[in-house]
Amino acid sequence: MQASHQEEALFPDLPVIDSQHHLVDRVSDEIAPVLGLRRFLIDDYVDYLGNTHNVIASIAVEGRAMYRATGPVERRPVGETEFLNGQAAMAASGEYGSCLVGAGIIAHLDFRIGDGIGKLVDAHAAAAPQRLKGFRQSALWDADPSILGSVSFGGEGLYRQDAFLRGFRQFAKLGYIFDAFVLAPQLGDVIALARQFPDTQIVVGHVGQPIGIGAHAGRMGAEYPQWRSDMATLAACGNVSVKLGGLGSYLTGFDTFRADPPASSERLAADWRPYVEVAVELFGAGRCMFESNRPTDDSGSFGTLCNAYKRITAGCSAGERVAIFAGTAQRIYRLEIEEYL
Repeated sequence: MQASHQEEALFPDLPVIDSQHHLVDRVSDEIAPVLGLRRFLIDDYVDYLGNTHNVIASIAVEGRAMYRATGPVERRPVGETEFLNGQAAMAASGEYGSCLVGAGIIAHLDFRIGDGIGKLVDAHAAAAPQRLKGFRQSALWDADPSILGSVSFGGEGLYRQDAFLRGFRQFAKLGYIFDAFVLAPQLGDVIALARQFPDTQIVVGHVGQPIGIGAHAGRMGAEYPQWRSDMATLAACGNVSVKLGGLGSYLTGFDTFRADPPASSERLAADWRPYVEVAVELFGAGRCMFESNRPTDDSGSFGTLCNAYKRITAGCSAGERVAIFAGTAQRIYRLEIEEYL
């Protein structure tokens, strides 16, 4: 969706690293409703970015697409890593603009395979040797099955399951980043994981993913204090950082999702401010990073979305804004970007 008018960029010279988006093609019927699109490739992403904000790089995160058709099931996601690396190589040619799309890649890994983790990580690393930065295994679950439909993410309490933890113990020795994705009522699972593995860098997606649909519809206000308390507990774990995004997806139930006409950045900022401001307050700019989460987030153009987060953080110092919009992502994901810091 594109906004009916193009907003003038706030802080137009501020470098921006989009710490999470997806690149997918021909996704399955199961995952298509979650991602919002069946096809979203480098051309689509670059068109989405436009040219009003100074986006210098991005991190492409697994989206359950382009798995290999054959071979051991646990190795099939390596196909997606190869695919993402190919898209990133296209961006590195400069033919798609100046943004280094996919400068970092977060691959899918099923930690429940246990002792085979090391060899599987090596296979992903061979597929994207310069760009692979970490792994994600989503653990979304809710007692209301209507929220996630037919999509399976490992069942209740995945991050507490013995099989997952056996694999994570092996993974923790390898030095990669773990991207955690849960719904807000599950944040306790991430807290337990972060405490058990204090030397592993964990990045929590989508400000802990507040939820406002299904059984949670109309209850975001009532559930907000628990979200804030859990986020404060996570912030006390020095190995945890947070992505500022995900509030423009269907999961929040905001009426700005796919609104026609699209909402202004002022309206988006008003809806999202209670979550983003608290996240920055709790974690500090040095552990917060901006994400578009495109195509799952669909509340208007990139220019409008980026302006919304810039409005929310306008009270930060110039150095804090640089950290939130680029520096934190570059440091934590160890992005090699010659033009920048």
